[in-house]
Amino acid sequence: MILKKLATYTVTILTTIMPVFSQVNTGQLNGSIKDIVNPVETTVPFLTIAPESRGGGMADIGAATSPDVNSMHWNPAKYAFIENKFGASFSYTPWLHSLVNDINLSYLSGYYRIDRQQVVAATLRYFSLGEVEFRNDQGDLIKPAKPNEMAVDAAYSRLFGQHISGGLAFRYINSNLASGATVNGVDSKPGWSFAVDASAFYTNKIKLSDKDANLSFGLDISNIGKKISYGDDLHKEFIPTNMRLGGALAIDVDEYNSLTFAADLNKLLVPTQPIYWADSVDNNNNKVIRAGKDPNVSVVSGIFQSFYDAPGGFTEELHEVTYSLGMEYWYHKQLAFRAGYFHENQYKGNRKFFTVGLGLRLNVFGLDFSYLVPTNANNPLANTLRFTLIFDFGATKKTKKE
Repeated sequence: MILKKLATYTVTILTTIMPVFSQVNTGQLNGSIKDIVNPVETTVPFLTIAPESRGGGMADIGAATSPDVNSMHWNPAKYAFIENKFGASFSYTPWLHSLVNDINLSYLSGYYRIDRQQVVAATLRYFSLGEVEFRNDQGDLIKPAKPNEMAVDAAYSRLFGQHISGGLAFRYINSNLASGATVNGVDSKPGWSFAVDASAFYTNKIKLSDKDANLSFGLDISNIGKKISYGDDLHKEFIPTNMRLGGALAIDVDEYNSLTFAADLNKLLVPTQPIYWADSVDNNNNKVIRAGKDPNVSVVSGIFQSFYDAPGGFTEELHEVTYSLGMEYWYHKQLAFRAGYFHENQYKGNRKFFTVGLGLRLNVFGLDFSYLVPTNANNPLANTLRFTLIFDFGATKKTKKE
């Protein structure tokens, strides 16, 4: 079915799964199941793309870094510790620019402090896949289209003590991949979902030798929501429910210089595809699972199952965890330099890259950009640039500790 193929193609492109030479995952094996390529698959993977430049400059880090206007993607609970009264930002990313020139991600974010303890925020994420021609199996043009995906978020963050906060975000997702085309007699329709994020953030001032420092930890479980269908309700796909756990240590070196070291771990909380016996079906004509678990489960069951369903056992479960290491240097809280490294196991996507970034703050105005450098050749993520404009207003002392 072409609609299904389009969704699968989009998943593959957007997650930029790299080929691992000499390794093949057919999903149906009679031989060994060790060291096979078996990435976790979801629909609407644009939700996992880092949409802004600060976190992007630190290799997709943000669970526990200092709060800013773009905390929605990383950890909405951080908003409760933000210093200013309100702010907004706009980010733009030409995506997979080394392959095509008309795919891009736009991100609009804003927040407002209600009082000493409460902050609300909202974002709009729009992903354009450029122009696509739909053709039938004979190659005849069905219709040209401009597929796109979007997400609208609203979040509430609250202080629960001097050092800890929590946050909830609510998300509407719309994925219009086929633009209403009728393919093989099936009318396509935009896929949609509602999702929730739950997050927590802890931060505390400490002494590191004779230096003032700040130690922070963050947890964000995002995109807990219904599966998506693109025209046939019998075929529904998981959205990328994700667990992000991170820590950060910020050190005031002196009056003008500060350094932050941070790390994030991520794991998709959706079922891993099992390995089936080749050419073997049960009495209901279903493929017989050789290793792993049945992925056709509910969203809640899929979250819990994601911790133990990998065909390769615990070792493969560890392979599904990506990690990022990053640093940020600020001079006089006006000029920032950032760098980081992102790692994904070769059997789960093989994304490995370094990032660098710059930041500038002038009164209420800020500018960030980041640049991605892959470690492997012919990587479609090569030369990815992100740009972010930031406006922060109404500096306040309300968030200072008593």
